[in-house]
Amino acid sequence: MTENGRPPYSHLHQINVSDGGVPKWPVLEALITKAGIEGDRQQNLKAHGGPDRAVCLYSQELIERLQDEGHSIEAGSSGENLTLAGLEWEKLKPGDLLEVGPEVKLEVTSYTSPCEKNAQWFRERDFKRVSQKINPGWSRLYAKVLREGVVRPGDEVVIERKE
Repeated sequence: MTENGRPPYSHLHQINVSDGGVPKWPVLEALITKAGIEGDRQQNLKAHGGPDRAVCLYSQELIERLQDEGHSIEAGSSGENLTLAGLEWEKLKPGDLLEVGPEVKLEVTSYTSPCEKNAQWFRERDFKRVSQKINPGWSRLYAKVLREGVVRPGDEVVIERKE
């Protein structure tokens, strides 16, 4: 651990699930399958879920920066399943591979579209603050599962960037 109590590497900060909708709530571990996070459900399957959108990812550092701007967003509130820390988030893009812990491997498939259900976490309901088109590098990401397994907060995250 570093002086601030955080692991000194890119890691899984929090795992989030819900029975549909936002916010998603933290759990101590989760099984990630090709279908997504066990115990998690999406309300709108036209916009969320499916094999190419099995897992939603977001950055703890961006959440903290949004909080500094006065937004009430928290880890899990914007619907991400895995809140990751210590990554150069703005450099992640579709095609990049992420190993999470000793078992799980994900492939980033797309940037997520901002959802109006997240407006409640943003000042003046400006949920498009996390739009890739408007603010590149601030979007949540979708990923498909290449290798299933169990993840826990603190698990190391290793990135293999698409060239």
